[in-house]
Amino acid sequence: MPEPTLFADRMLSLGLARVSEAAAIASAKLIGSGDEKAADQAAVDAMRNQLNLLDIKGVVVIGEGERDEAPMLFIGEEVGTGNGPGVDIALDPLEGTTLTAKDMPNALAVIAMGPRGSMLHAPDVYMDKLAIGPGYPQGVVTLDMSPRDRVERLALAKGCGTADIMVCVLERPRHETLIEEIRGTGARIRLITDGDVAGVIHCAEPEKTGIDMYMGSGGAPEGVLAAAALKCMGGQIQGRLLFRNDDEKGRAEKAGIADLDKIYQRDDMVTRDVIFAATGVTDGSLVRGARRDGEWLETETMLMRSKTGSLRRIIYRQNNN
Repeated sequence: MPEPTLFADRMLSLGLARVSEAAAIASAKLIGSGDEKAADQAAVDAMRNQLNLLDIKGVVVIGEGERDEAPMLFIGEEVGTGNGPGVDIALDPLEGTTLTAKDMPNALAVIAMGPRGSMLHAPDVYMDKLAIGPGYPQGVVTLDMSPRDRVERLALAKGCGTADIMVCVLERPRHETLIEEIRGTGARIRLITDGDVAGVIHCAEPEKTGIDMYMGSGGAPEGVLAAAALKCMGGQIQGRLLFRNDDEKGRAEKAGIADLDKIYQRDDMVTRDVIFAATGVTDGSLVRGARRDGEWLETETMLMRSKTGSLRRIIYRQNNN
């Protein structure tokens, strides 16, 4: 029998949901424990074990870090049974380790999968990010604009005043000037303490989340994960790598990035059709967190395919004994 080579996204999607579910269930047992490392390790172990049950030749392109920093799910690690199609995998087994340890909202187990060579191999450096939801002309806001111009241009495109625009920003000292300029336009800000993948995804459903735009810098790997989600849901994201020293520039060059100043569009970061799954660990505005109901443990997962634009919400229950 010939070896399968096609990326059968429809067939693989349910398996991907099982992967994020397993990570969420494992880390949910440590919600509120105060132990970020243990929660993250539990998610990593569970996600890796479930990935290795899938009939894929998978390579982790966005993972827990370099081989010497992460014993499992490191960048370049091969996962799956080795019997299926070659795929790229971007993952964050626990996006929001602090959120989980402190029992705060919007901790997720997140994973995306596409054909081999479909995802940007983003180095573990910062990325300046700008994202909006679907329905706007391409380039209505850009990274080259000032924060004020972005708010004003988006308000014009939306047909509203700047006071009706809500911007999501990661609460960090480096964003103090950004926050001040956004508020100077009259726009409102929702500050998040962690989890900027979820922050970007919020833009794709503004009628549900109230978020119109995401601005600010965060991890470049998370930028690729967010781009995969928007590839499925619609919306725009731009990213530009930020470097603090020559060592970080060296990481980018090692990852095959020649133009260190390039502004990446969504379809530069994720070039082909992908599938994406996110399972709630703690309660959030995207999905419910894992919860116990008597002897049952229940999770909710968003499962999406960019080829069809489909979004499924899957409730999974398992015996908690």
